[in-house]
Amino acid sequence: MTGHDTTTGSPFAPHTPDETEAMLDAIGADDVDELFDIPEAVRFDGEFGIEQRSERAVKRELRETFGDNDDLTEFLGRGHYDHYVPSLVDHLSLRSEFLTSYTQYQPEVTQGFLQVLFEYQSLLVELTGLEIANCSMYDAATALGEAATLASRVRATDGHRVLVPELLRDERREVLENYVAGTQMVVETVPSDDGNIDVEALADLVDGDTVMVYAENPSVRGTVEEGLADIADIAHENDALFVLGSDIVALSLLQKPSEVGADVVIGDASVLGLPTSYGMGLGLFATRDSFVRQVPGRLVGASEDEAGNRTYTLTLQTREQHIRKERATSNICTNQAWVALRTAIHAADLGPSGLVDLAETCVTEAQDLAERVDDINGVGAPVHDRHHFREFVARTDQPAPAIASDLETKGFAVHALSDHELQICVTDANARKADDLVAALAEVAE
Repeated sequence: MTGHDTTTGSPFAPHTPDETEAMLDAIGADDVDELFDIPEAVRFDGEFGIEQRSERAVKRELRETFGDNDDLTEFLGRGHYDHYVPSLVDHLSLRSEFLTSYTQYQPEVTQGFLQVLFEYQSLLVELTGLEIANCSMYDAATALGEAATLASRVRATDGHRVLVPELLRDERREVLENYVAGTQMVVETVPSDDGNIDVEALADLVDGDTVMVYAENPSVRGTVEEGLADIADIAHENDALFVLGSDIVALSLLQKPSEVGADVVIGDASVLGLPTSYGMGLGLFATRDSFVRQVPGRLVGASEDEAGNRTYTLTLQTREQHIRKERATSNICTNQAWVALRTAIHAADLGPSGLVDLAETCVTEAQDLAERVDDINGVGAPVHDRHHFREFVARTDQPAPAIASDLETKGFAVHALSDHELQICVTDANARKADDLVAALAEVAE
């Protein structure tokens, strides 16, 4: 941040000098710089201080820097999953007409991208069994927050309690709490029972003040939630919405959310189309047709042009800036259209049978690896007597953090959940290294 030139203004904020002075006077500031608290150490002074280098020199330096990175095979999970992404996804998504497109406001020039997003929505509708899916959210955490505010809007009576599993990832809960901050809603915790929601405890907790009950299938520990229909019944008996968290791969194999009473399905769709990105994702959001005008973000709809040809256009845009203003259902200001494009391409490349095959490997590989880990002296797996998807928790006699550290020196990354619990995730991307992981774990767990 440098001094603001009030004589020329900015092409992006074209205030005249008089307008700028009037606004500063109104808020009691002498200069625009007073509006920004930027430490001097990081304040831009007009010079980047980067020595000029040739392209060849930059590439050489980057190779050397990347060469210093640890060569770890990751068996990490807990919301970040790595599946093989076919080269087709890069080749198509990196075409200039896709890569340079921001938001498809002009249907006459963006029919291709709009059609892909329509197909993405159709994919989610088929997998969830719900009638409406929007054409992308930031990530699973923001989708969860949007589900809570939707539940508050559509509930027939007043209420303020949002119930979530105690095993919910901290970052998702924190985003949810940010979403409900400033409202009457509060986030409360439902106890777990062997890795799943304690349904009896939930029944005691839900009351007429509950607006939403949230569950995940699979859970963050990889367990398959077995009581979804019961959870939905408890929620609906108290006029609360039942929101289910999942992902595209899991949805292709596990029981369809519409069949267990889910009102909204949220989660991460970028398990297809993106490698593990540790933050960036693609939030899926599907719901019932009766809530269509409460859906955050936007939908792509199909129509016809004057010649009777099938066409696509953005419709039901609910964001606040340019359409709904004070009547907006959401503050979401953009979307993840390009990531949704990649997800749609990856899913189409797999096809229905390929998607199911991938999901089945997430079950069989996890089961096989858990059995082999369980045979190691000083380790027991899985901790939870449940079916698992992709990942499982193992109990260790020796301190788990020390074991995880020793495994890292041998080239493997796993989660240390507590003093005596490790979490291990296996997918098609790392399954070839499972033998080596088992051997290394047997060596360090003694």
